[in-house]
Amino acid sequence: MIIVFGSTNVDQIGTVPRLPGPGETVAGGIFSMAAGGKGANQALAARRAGAQVRHVSAVGEDSFAITALALLDEGGVDLSGVRKVPGSTGVAMIFVDADGENCIAVLPGANGMVSAADADAALAGLEGGIMLVQQEIPQAATARALELARAQGIVSILNTAPYLESTRALAPKAAIVVANETEFALLSGRNLDELDRAMSEWAREHNQTVIVTLGGDGAKAATSDAFIHTPAMPITPIDTVGAGDTFCGYLAAGLDAGLDLQAAMRWATVAASLACLTPGAQPAIPLAADVDAALEREQT
Repeated sequence: MIIVFGSTNVDQIGTVPRLPGPGETVAGGIFSMAAGGKGANQALAARRAGAQVRHVSAVGEDSFAITALALLDEGGVDLSGVRKVPGSTGVAMIFVDADGENCIAVLPGANGMVSAADADAALAGLEGGIMLVQQEIPQAATARALELARAQGIVSILNTAPYLESTRALAPKAAIVVANETEFALLSGRNLDELDRAMSEWAREHNQTVIVTLGGDGAKAATSDAFIHTPAMPITPIDTVGAGDTFCGYLAAGLDAGLDLQAAMRWATVAASLACLTPGAQPAIPLAADVDAALEREQT
């Protein structure tokens, strides 16, 4: 069982010729709306990878809540831990340019109502398994979830997105930390040209596994005694929104299924690559069968 403790949003997406600069208006493009939120995305990714998943979150008393939960419900994610609270469902406003790059603003809405009490309820009586957390709900709730996971023998995975001032204090509470290059540079206080050394030193100092996602270059992991690099698939991305969440969900599912770290990372890296070939976050998350087929093609 995987517990995903985190955000649920509706993504409002503008596909534009190029990303606007400060104070600039860019004309043209297409608008769409889809379910999102880092927590919900990772829950759906883990479920599409074949894991049993419970999502713990909050949505508002508005019509967006139906959109936000539709694919999770359809996909068989356990939504018994999702509370409905007064106010609006969280919204992410996303621009995606012609090269697949994006910029995002998140309006938390109901996500801001998730509390430490929700962590207590979600993890009560559980022993073992895996928990995924991110940073789109209040940090006090995430910190409580990480503390309970450690006490109860649950393997916790912290995705450091979006990076916050409190991330450096929070990160050592997790068993596994997943960050992109920019986030890890902020976390470690080191330059990107020192990445491998900084990762290894962080892993030894905190007795953690640290994973850094590298976009088109795949992902790297450091443990206290090993270093791993898994390449990405060679693709031309259409939309990179949700690729990191796909990686996290598949990583958790792979570890939950008993794969070793390298195999789980390889599965997750290929899944994230495939997610870049379809617009949107949740609609782009591939099924396990598609990821396995892509891995087989690479091996032939």
